[in-house]
Amino acid sequence: MTLQKIGGLAALACAATYLFGFVFLFTVLAPLGFGTGDTDASAVVAFIDAQPGLLIVWNSVIYILNAFALAILVVALNARLKSNTPDWAAITRALGLIWATLVLGAGMMANVAVEHAAKLFPVDPAQAAEDWALLQIVELGLGGGNEIAGGVWILLVSIAGMMGRSLGKISIGLGLLTGAGGLATLVPAIGDVAGAVFGLGAIAWFIAVGLSLTLANVRAARRLAT
Repeated sequence: MTLQKIGGLAALACAATYLFGFVFLFTVLAPLGFGTGDTDASAVVAFIDAQPGLLIVWNSVIYILNAFALAILVVALNARLKSNTPDWAAITRALGLIWATLVLGAGMMANVAVEHAAKLFPVDPAQAAEDWALLQIVELGLGGGNEIAGGVWILLVSIAGMMGRSLGKISIGLGLLTGAGGLATLVPAIGDVAGAVFGLGAIAWFIAVGLSLTLANVRAARRLAT
């Protein structure tokens, strides 16, 4: 299996983690206020006390699994881009690995917050809620509450792909839109809308890139076979 095919599968895995996150967010976690900017910390820690494993699973998929798949995709895209735009490829590789690191850190922080709340809640529910809310701020600061790092990376990968003709038009168009959405999360007034644009756009972009890398590998194998 080539790096390009592995990268394509990693991109599809990234899309799958986003889809899982959205479905979980708007079903299981909806009563807790996740994704609305008005999360009820007291309700969250009570939920953790009742079912701590659910949040651990959610955090592990949307953050930790996503981060590892993202790191593989970053390396694969670097290999794809460097033949035509080596300087841009090097920049995107560095920024992509920074994003993957931030996502991984956010996931580890989120799980620590759950574990801490689960231990403290039976003794002091109010303190458990306060501590969870504080740790969530750190989690959101690392990457759960803004999409600047991801927006910059996807935007630059798309620009490099356009300059070097290394990515298809659909991937480039989706990447430019998604990257712009990520950068727009800097503006508080439109942060929630921009975050939704980034999240939905990233799903489509990961799928487009994943199919592009995977199908390119298949086409190359066919050419070698003939």
